[in-house]
Amino acid sequence: MRELVLDTETTGLDHENGDRIVEIGIIELNNHIKTGNFFHYYINPEKKSDPKAEKVHGLSQEFLSDKPKFSDISEELVKFLEDSKIIIHNASFDMGFLNSELHRCNLEELKEENILDTLILARKKFPGQSISLDALCRKFEIDISNRKIHGALKDAELLSLVYLELIGGKQTSLSFLDTKIIENKIEKDDYGNIDIIKYYEKKLLKDINNIDLNQIDYEKHKEFIKEIPNSIWDKIES
Repeated sequence: MRELVLDTETTGLDHENGDRIVEIGIIELNNHIKTGNFFHYYINPEKKSDPKAEKVHGLSQEFLSDKPKFSDISEELVKFLEDSKIIIHNASFDMGFLNSELHRCNLEELKEENILDTLILARKKFPGQSISLDALCRKFEIDISNRKIHGALKDAELLSLVYLELIGGKQTSLSFLDTKIIENKIEKDDYGNIDIIKYYEKKLLKDINNIDLNQIDYEKHKEFIKEIPNSIWDKIES
């Protein structure tokens, strides 16, 4: 399942009054695991940021003057988004700006059914408490000590960690199998799960670096495996 964690920085708070996006950052997740793939641009808004907004994101008009305009990156953005679920904190704000920019480019606006707002998740989990991104990072003991100013990609990274905590912790959907599973169409059981036995039988293990094994530790490991009831290793060897 592909999900995208998105954040923007803007020239001000009101897209209806002409404020524009100055930065967009998106982190890609697959089955709740970061893939390392991301989308990030600083954007020339063709106007000066409100001083309060510039104080938040630190992006001056001079710095942004030679950056691409939103229209320059719009089609690449739409292609990256596809129809994936998009995770946003306070989604109405970012969606308002994104849809305003997409409308200017005569492109289809984002669909609400594709949006998951972590602000709503956090409000249900912590009723009556502060649920800003900073507050949630502190609640989940996520390090924000080096976050002097806001940045779209940096905040998307933090939000990805917060999102995983809000839905039950980052290990709820860990997948230890690599992409070769999909490429080789490993058999699945009646519930759609990977047949782990056949996976190992076909030796589609991810490559690892060669290491020197201590022989004594290795022998102890083999003896330990023999003591495991109904061991998967017995099934593979049989």
